[in-house]
Amino acid sequence: MRQQYIYGLIGAFFLAACDKAEEFPQHYITPLHVYNPLDSSGDYAMEVLNHLYTFLPNGYNRINNVVLGAATDDAIASANYNNIEILSQSRLNPVIDNPDGYWYQGYEAIRNVNLFLTNISKIPIGETTRGYWSSEARFIRAINYFELIKRYGGVPLVGDQLFSQDEQLEMDRDSYEDCVSYIVSEMDAIKDQLRTDPIGNTDVGRITRGGALALKSRALLYAASPLNNPSQSVSKWQAAADAAKQVIDLEDFDLEDNFTEVFTERKNDEVILAWQRDQTQDLERNNAPVGYTAPNASNGYVSPTQELVDAFPMENGLPVSNPASGYDPQDPYLNRDPRLGATVFYNGSMWLDRPVETFEGGLDKPNGIQRQTRTGYYMRKFLADFSTNEAYGNQNHNFVIFRYAEILLNYAEAANEIGMTEVAYEQLKSIRDRAGIEPGGDGLYGLKDAMSQEEMREAIHLERRIELAFEEHRYWDIRRWKTAEEVGNSELHGVRISGNPDDGFTYEVIPVAKITFSAPKMYLYPIPFTETSGNPAIGQNPEW
Repeated sequence: MRQQYIYGLIGAFFLAACDKAEEFPQHYITPLHVYNPLDSSGDYAMEVLNHLYTFLPNGYNRINNVVLGAATDDAIASANYNNIEILSQSRLNPVIDNPDGYWYQGYEAIRNVNLFLTNISKIPIGETTRGYWSSEARFIRAINYFELIKRYGGVPLVGDQLFSQDEQLEMDRDSYEDCVSYIVSEMDAIKDQLRTDPIGNTDVGRITRGGALALKSRALLYAASPLNNPSQSVSKWQAAADAAKQVIDLEDFDLEDNFTEVFTERKNDEVILAWQRDQTQDLERNNAPVGYTAPNASNGYVSPTQELVDAFPMENGLPVSNPASGYDPQDPYLNRDPRLGATVFYNGSMWLDRPVETFEGGLDKPNGIQRQTRTGYYMRKFLADFSTNEAYGNQNHNFVIFRYAEILLNYAEAANEIGMTEVAYEQLKSIRDRAGIEPGGDGLYGLKDAMSQEEMREAIHLERRIELAFEEHRYWDIRRWKTAEEVGNSELHGVRISGNPDDGFTYEVIPVAKITFSAPKMYLYPIPFTETSGNPAIGQNPEW
């Protein structure tokens, strides 16, 4: 394990602290200043902790301006030759730069946390504050381990150890199961030392007890899934169900009434942990349709697929493929699940006080060489409501890491796998109720009555796809379910819309791209060649 790649220089670690170091020349800031036994306020150490928060996951348009969902059947990049195609076309190898690689970033975070934990005891701050800070740092270390293992499988667990910059390490990998056990044990150890929800306004964005239990829930769900649980051990699903129920039983969280506002309010009842960002307009400018001019010019980087659009049911909860649903392919967006309009821009969506025009030759699909939608759709999720505004304004855009809807879906999935299908029904009904789907005379919100375990499994997979679209779940879900070799080897579609607003439109579904998933090797990423060549003991993942 090569330290020069895994761990950043100590000066970089303390960069965040330098802004407050007016009493010292900045190039003289050292750990002795940051962890000063006379610093009763711990100001410098708090800046270092704040810097550790930058190692939390942050998923907006992070891969060559598109979202990770553009490497699945949910979307494609609006421009060809985007780096996301390295993933969507299985072009990855151990030598090239992985657009979603995390090896060095993950271990840099772990190293920085260990430095912080080694020194935090030197500062004479109160025990409550020390407990908060140490536990937050341990959470950041654990979530970075989780980000590593979902990409690479088992990785070396270094514990609290610190290694010198020049030290050449020959470390074996710990098993995936041992890594999960470590993450879970860390969350159990720190959960009662963290702040509890609802959190105060001055601490919004801090890791709380709910965040620790949410990470435990996600880690155990992944561990129970077919990729990591080929024998389908029921005990692993039971552990996953229990972990999700722990979050529910806190009674600290709830589903927000307004689906869109979950992503645009800095503090709400549904978000458990989010990456905090300044108020911006960048999401609107990156993702809204391209036909708007300055000062509202947008780039439309992401083109959702017809496959994703068709996954959304009608407002009565029935799938569009059901003849009883009322779906009209020549008026395809009428009476749909309200989440569809909150997730994608389609022809006729209102934005900046005019209808979106994704018909051929329309303002938002002018054809020619300009970057524009390749599917007839643009990504709408996460954007504030500018449907009737004339210009953008700065908005909250905090990337949601954990939210309560995911926990309910985790619980539904795990409960179904241990035979508690009725419990799964209740979670799906709650989510569909909040979405605005009609309950129907049977109160099932369009769900089939008396589903088998397999039917319920499919319903849960669908609901995760709809509810959590573009939140960096589907890419990993189809891997842990081991369905990527099916849905990841497919032709994707969009819609060609002919006509005009005065005479009406006709809609034709057309192929737009093919995606490729090389099984089994793409279920895990290759460990970088620079790492395996410097540390042969670490080995390489299968097929690489």
